[in-house]
Amino acid sequence: MNPITLYVVDDYLLTRISHRRYFAQDESIKLIGDFSCARDCFEQMEKMPADVILMEIDLPKMNGIEATRYLKEMYPKAKVIIYTSQKNEQRVLASLACGACGYVLKNNSDIDLKKIIKMVAHGEFCMDLEVAKSAFSSIPIPDTKDLENLYENRKLKNSLTARELQVLKLLIDGKTNSQIAREIIVSTNTAKAHVGSILTKLSVTDRVQAAVKAVRANLF
Repeated sequence: MNPITLYVVDDYLLTRISHRRYFAQDESIKLIGDFSCARDCFEQMEKMPADVILMEIDLPKMNGIEATRYLKEMYPKAKVIIYTSQKNEQRVLASLACGACGYVLKNNSDIDLKKIIKMVAHGEFCMDLEVAKSAFSSIPIPDTKDLENLYENRKLKNSLTARELQVLKLLIDGKTNSQIAREIIVSTNTAKAHVGSILTKLSVTDRVQAAVKAVRANLF
């Protein structure tokens, strides 16, 4: 069986030297190049595409997330593993959205990098557990009572502005447009406009339907 070919992209020279030594004795993984910037990797990919690219995020000229996106567009079969000390939630999600097949923290002494490279090369996805907990903590909690509309209620609430939610709550309490206007200190016409916008966003035709839908969706 042919070895898995690997490129490393990391601007820290000692890291690249360490990788050369680390993979030197492994016949199943062949490190065929290491680069301090993504563009040098791109040039070599044109000549000799690698199976897996081990990619740092903080790179000069072009960051690793942008580089990952380019590689996945130009070389769909190539697998990119983000290998970094960065565990910022947005960077993790952006990396995955741009096609990374793995996200591993450099300071995690428990990982077996060779094993991860082999798994990713064979179509699996690998993520550091600490990273996964952080990144996926932002996923909204669904309404588990309704399996057909797990996120419908949250979508409804997010469609309303803070002022519209305030007006909707008063509407549920049975307030008229004039009463709502006095409560939030606006004109009656403005209050009426807010109610009209709420009816449109909730896809209902009157105030009662809006109140019922809001209560059923547990918007408050």
